[in-house]
Amino acid sequence: MLKISNKSIHEFRANIAKALAHRTRMEIVDLLAEKKERCVGELTEILDVSQSAVSKHLSTLKQAGIIASRKEGLKNYYYLEAPCIVDFFACLDDILIKELDQRKKEIKNIKGLK
Repeated sequence: MLKISNKSIHEFRANIAKALAHRTRMEIVDLLAEKKERCVGELTEILDVSQSAVSKHLSTLKQAGIIASRKEGLKNYYYLEAPCIVDFFACLDDILIKELDQRKKEIKNIKGLK
């Protein structure tokens, strides 16, 4: 078994997190989770972004090991290579919901002081 130092594993994790650290790339992951695979043209249309921008985002996600592709004729179809990322997004959503609930409580407390 390959031994990876703690420093290396944290660096690898940071690279994956960096790949996800863009709204469009997160949306691409959601779209691929929704419909198992999509081509660049379909993603371009849904995201309303240029084809070159979508291609760059796909390349970043692919380099991080989050997505992969297969070629069919002239089209490349992209899919989640690491579908467990959807669980990570669900965890992020839980954190957001918890934060929003806390803010609602704070607002109610402020209103109650008036």
